[in-house]
Amino acid sequence: MLNWDDPLTPAAAHQAAELPEPEPAVAATSPEVASAVSDLSALPVRAEDKRVVNGMADINQLAPFKYPWAWKYFLNANKNHWTPLDINMAQDVHDYHHKLTVEERHVYENVLSYLTTADILAMRNVAIAVMEKMSAPELQIYQARQAYEEALHTWTYQHCIETIGLDQGEIYNRYRVVPEIHAKIRMTQQRLDAVCRTDIDLHDREQLHTFLMSYIFFAAVFEGAWFYNGFSPIFSLQRRGLMKGTAEQLQYIMRDEVMHASFGIRVAKQIMQEEGIRPDPKAIREMWDQAEAAEAGYAGYILRDPILGYSAELHVEQFRHVANRRAAQLGLEEEPFPGAEAALPWLDEQANLRKEKNFFETRVTEYQTGGALSWD
Repeated sequence: MLNWDDPLTPAAAHQAAELPEPEPAVAATSPEVASAVSDLSALPVRAEDKRVVNGMADINQLAPFKYPWAWKYFLNANKNHWTPLDINMAQDVHDYHHKLTVEERHVYENVLSYLTTADILAMRNVAIAVMEKMSAPELQIYQARQAYEEALHTWTYQHCIETIGLDQGEIYNRYRVVPEIHAKIRMTQQRLDAVCRTDIDLHDREQLHTFLMSYIFFAAVFEGAWFYNGFSPIFSLQRRGLMKGTAEQLQYIMRDEVMHASFGIRVAKQIMQEEGIRPDPKAIREMWDQAEAAEAGYAGYILRDPILGYSAELHVEQFRHVANRRAAQLGLEEEPFPGAEAALPWLDEQANLRKEKNFFETRVTEYQTGGALSWD
């Protein structure tokens, strides 16, 4: 049995401790209780009174839903559960130390180095900067699940780093000392800092626009393009039979990120509709240009020497293609990178592969539980 004061210590060790005397019950007729009852005796919550931000409905009352699609995201996410411990990494240890080239090890290490820090930023954005500004609980509940998933992803990268036997201090500090990795982290941190303020007022149009741009950045660029594209160097190794355990971990993460980006884009569009606001075209253009420059610098560093079947040029072109897709999903008027092609046509397959295992070979780790999963 767990001890809730110290869950890591058996409950028996605490049995000798004296329980505190219970507080005397407050009389039902006390002024404090009467005041609380009066505060709660407002008009019933109506779904049409809810808003994504700046809503006036009771944030503690889940239903009736105004955004049933947000609740479906939460239910859908809970059909999926996995941990990095479910996946056999023994072959990856052998591959890294005995099969990967120097160039491939460089790619592998630096992809993990970026992702370890990036997913912590994703967790902090959702949990600290975004959730408390949502004024409908069905939105907050999915985002609580999203914050958990970002923490799970961070555990996954750490598990890969530790299992392979990499120098954790060196890998985790690369984002601070490698300019090409730091540039992406710095850009993300700036977007987070812009909205992670206690005094931000979303009734102010300028501050609301800042929040909307940050939300679009995290949904469409950070998770929708950088993350979506960011796993592909490891997938390219998997396609050659290398680092398959790590790639399987990233496939599971990618499926979560697809849902995060989809949810974020839908919320951004809902804010635009409800608040009668559109992102400034110049600000959007600058966002895409900065994101492309950072991604090109990053790709040039991790793929300074191309590996078999994968190069910096392919990586950047795929980013442009995915960015066009995200812009279309947002309903923006212009493609950021007209004519960009799908340089990695196999990438979308990674989010949709159903994991099938040989029972005698490894543990069954089917990602989806609880029925058919829709990615809409």
